[in-house]
Amino acid sequence: MEAFSPKDSSILSSPYSSPNLSALLKIKVISWSQETGLPVTVRVRVANRSFNLHKSPLISKSGYFKRQLDEWQEVDLPSNFPGGSETFEMIALFIYGSSTFIDPFNVASLRCAAEFLEMTEALGGPGNLCERTDLYLTQVILQSWDDTLIVLQKCQALLPCAEELLIVSRCIESLAFMACMEILDPERKRKKGIVSLEALASEPWNRKLVKEIVSDQDHLWVKDLVALPFGFFKRVIGSLRRQGMKEKYVSPIIVFYANKWVISKKTRQFWECLCDNDDDNNNSNTRDDDTSEKVLETLKGILNLLHVGSKVSKIIPVGFYFALLARSLELGGSSMVEGKERLQQQIVYLLPLAHVEDFLLPKQLTESLTSSMEVGVMESIFSSYVLSNIEMKQSPPMGNTIVAELWDSYLSLIAHDPNMTPKKFMNLVEIVPISYRNNHDHLYAAMNTYIQAHPHLSQEEKNTVCKYLNCQKLSQELCVEAVQNEFMPLRLIVQALFIQQLNTQHAFKECSESFRFAYSRELSGSLSSSRYQNSKSQNLGESDHEGEIMIMNKPLSCLLESDQLVMQKKSEILAAAKKEYESTSFRIQNLEQELVSLKKSLRLKKSAKETEEDPPKMSNFGLEGRSYSSKRRNNSLGQVTSCIGSVNFSSQRKYAGRLLKIFRRVTLFGRAKLKKKPSVTGSYRNKQV
Repeated sequence: MEAFSPKDSSILSSPYSSPNLSALLKIKVISWSQETGLPVTVRVRVANRSFNLHKSPLISKSGYFKRQLDEWQEVDLPSNFPGGSETFEMIALFIYGSSTFIDPFNVASLRCAAEFLEMTEALGGPGNLCERTDLYLTQVILQSWDDTLIVLQKCQALLPCAEELLIVSRCIESLAFMACMEILDPERKRKKGIVSLEALASEPWNRKLVKEIVSDQDHLWVKDLVALPFGFFKRVIGSLRRQGMKEKYVSPIIVFYANKWVISKKTRQFWECLCDNDDDNNNSNTRDDDTSEKVLETLKGILNLLHVGSKVSKIIPVGFYFALLARSLELGGSSMVEGKERLQQQIVYLLPLAHVEDFLLPKQLTESLTSSMEVGVMESIFSSYVLSNIEMKQSPPMGNTIVAELWDSYLSLIAHDPNMTPKKFMNLVEIVPISYRNNHDHLYAAMNTYIQAHPHLSQEEKNTVCKYLNCQKLSQELCVEAVQNEFMPLRLIVQALFIQQLNTQHAFKECSESFRFAYSRELSGSLSSSRYQNSKSQNLGESDHEGEIMIMNKPLSCLLESDQLVMQKKSEILAAAKKEYESTSFRIQNLEQELVSLKKSLRLKKSAKETEEDPPKMSNFGLEGRSYSSKRRNNSLGQVTSCIGSVNFSSQRKYAGRLLKIFRRVTLFGRAKLKKKPSVTGSYRNKQV
């Protein structure tokens, strides 16, 4: 249903109106002249039309004409006469005794015009036009949903007269009452007809989905309310609440209305069409200002209708508040300052329920993201959330974790801004405390995006950017990715290598323990079952030789099957570990090259100052006391250890030592199959000696 246009006030739009009213009125006037012998003595002008009528019937029905008319007069009705010339034509027919064509499209204008002409029962007798239209409103119009909507829309062009005659109030109360009956109908409760926003709770805000819900056949009454002008809609919502409709049914109606008239992209075109109809001479800038002003007034009214607070979290999705906030930023205006603060506060209440897709982003890609208004509003929202938790001193850990992940995901969307400095990026990271982050996967993604988008960062700046990243809180996949990520700083790569090695050892330990547990359980189960079966057969004396074979074979087959399953699982774990080892070895080779280049650069820098110091020997790392098997492998590690040993600066000594230990463990793990052979040959040589 289209919204009502103020100019659409013609009664001739009614499907019940007769197209021959003018001809019928002429016949009535001629018949009156023939019956009474009196000539036409009055001319009434309404708008651009004139009506030649008799004085006697006019003054008998209308107090207004009784005061205005003498023996010959011309009466000019005001330009704002309710309903215009079409309505007066119908009133003239009524005055001459013809049946009045009253219908939902003209009853409001007839009632207002009758009030203006003072066509009351006191002057014209019983059944005058005022009483007849009132009776039609009460007994016919207000009993029907569709008829009440028609009358209410027609009243928009009849204000303030329709308001003073309580036509608008009666229609609004009737619509609210019928809407409550629609919700409370027990038959509709058994169907899927009750309006709800549950489908939007777990998804980002979707204007099309909201439109589909309103267009549902079971929700046509909601669609009718959404089509009302905001002044009438606001009063209907107030009447719904006064009559006891629950907020979980009222709030969705407000959401649907805002989605159509404020958030929807088609709203601008609609308001522009109305502005063009109102004033065709306005230029484009004036029309844009009028459109923005009308949308802004509607937005302010919707914010006043919405209930705020944490109690409405399960009724209205938080994406709706983000959509309103984005629209308010687009419209601007100093009058929306208070409204923006209310929206931001409501978003803070519901922030753990938000989606990253709903967050505000600058619409102009050429604009600097960090200096945009949208990013500033997002900073304010998350800062308010953290501050509210500090003030409350009690906050749900799960909610904080979700908020931290949301913020890190948002940072991934804006981290590619070329104008963002490392200091600014770290300030954004620190808005949400590190203690909120139980998992650092999203933080790693944000830092990785920032480092790759800024390839000219120095090693020190990279270390600053990644100082809050803890590899122990990364998932296994991202930990492997961090090892192979050439953009990450060396400190982070060493930490990721160490964590990956610990994870590999832990996986092997769990595999061996599960194998031992399964094997011992099956073995004990087979022994106990065989003993139980044998003892039972001996006591009863009823088992033969064949039965004993079946009893002994059954637990043995189960044992073999379980062993096969355990070995299969172990082989899968070993295959995965082998892949990790290969990837780690590849990364180690790259690190060797990086360390060699680092060594050369350090030698060039220190040759001018320190030429007397010799490179540290390999004995400092305790390699001399290793066994024969370790000596066979020191050739593969010689270059690595020599590179690390030449690093004399204190800030990298700690990490180089860790890296060396990791290399040893990875090498031992990669050649685990050769561990037994050297030990045997060593013992044989000892015997010969």
